[in-house]
Amino acid sequence: MTTISLTVNGAPVVAEIDDRMTLADFLRDKLDLTGTHLGCEHGVCGACTVLVDDEPLRACITLAAAMAGRSVRSIESFNDDPTMEVIRDCFSEAHGLQCGFCTPGMVITVRDIVLRGACADAAQIRSELAGNLCRCTGYAGIVKATELTRDRLKAKGE
Repeated sequence: MTTISLTVNGAPVVAEIDDRMTLADFLRDKLDLTGTHLGCEHGVCGACTVLVDDEPLRACITLAAAMAGRSVRSIESFNDDPTMEVIRDCFSEAHGLQCGFCTPGMVITVRDIVLRGACADAAQIRSELAGNLCRCTGYAGIVKATELTRDRLKAKGE
């Protein structure tokens, strides 16, 4: 067992964990933050994507013990995030979601893409989304939602 101290969604957390516990399991099982979804558990599907020190990271293949002293942000922490508000509206408008399983990781990734400006065209968006799998939408709605988000943020001057 290991004791870790980190920040999760802006709050300090100290917890005793098994040395082999993944960040995804820590968030879900220890902190009851079930918005981080587990799909493949091999780091391929992107459903478990969270931000660690403001960088997207696959929580299913990251050991929780490696997060000591770091800042983790899961999907539950974006309620007052203006960029995420635009993304949610655009996903809804462009039909960028269906079953919703990939959505938490997908929208965190889209947020990163638009904030980095890595969304010049549909081809670049598809390339940037390559690490997030969706079995429902065919990606057309997700790409459109990302384009809408880019355009609306640009119009707002963000």
